[in-house]
Amino acid sequence: MPGPEGAGGGNCRVIKGAIFDVDGTLLDSMHIWDSIGEDYLRSLGYEPREKLNEKFKTMSLSQAAAYYRSEYGVALSVERICAEVNGRIENFYRNEASLKPGAAEFLKRLVQKDIKLAIATATDDYLVEAALRRCGVLGLFSGLFTCAMTGRGKTEPDIYRAAAARLGTRPRETLVFEDALYALKTARADGFPTAAVYDPHEPGQKELRELADYYIEDFSSFIL
Repeated sequence: MPGPEGAGGGNCRVIKGAIFDVDGTLLDSMHIWDSIGEDYLRSLGYEPREKLNEKFKTMSLSQAAAYYRSEYGVALSVERICAEVNGRIENFYRNEASLKPGAAEFLKRLVQKDIKLAIATATDDYLVEAALRRCGVLGLFSGLFTCAMTGRGKTEPDIYRAAAARLGTRPRETLVFEDALYALKTARADGFPTAAVYDPHEPGQKELRELADYYIEDFSSFIL
């Protein structure tokens, strides 16, 4: 639902472009990242002794693979562990990841209003493309940008600037949709109006609701 008290100055603005995060915003997919570390270890016959997913948040995949070997005695090579974890993730995006309720219809409504769309994500482009193509919405987007492409994470605004440049829209007329508090703060600080999308994996819902121009619990009932 709209959040007229949002810090972006209200909702009386002209929106010509929209930039969407993917995981937790368009796709109901955050659970794969929150569980992959422990699920993979269990698939090898080992029971985690700790909250691996919390520990792995600060590690690269190769570092996590080395941790499996040193702390749990996994006998597989780092290269094989990385390949098998990547395979599980790729299978999820190609065959299982689903759009959040109402997202497809909402995107189509924006296009019908001549609002141009782009993707800004930290996930690899081939995974995003596979999931959005299967869900039937990839063709609605004019551009897809990843943090790897811009060389910066979402603590910096580079990815939003690149996406807006592709759309040909100015920041103040380009609405950024995010589920993560830190990313929404980045976009907002750079002059983009923002829409916070509820996802249970983001604990900062109160601050998201206060900061964003719009707060969306369900795309089906959200009208821009």
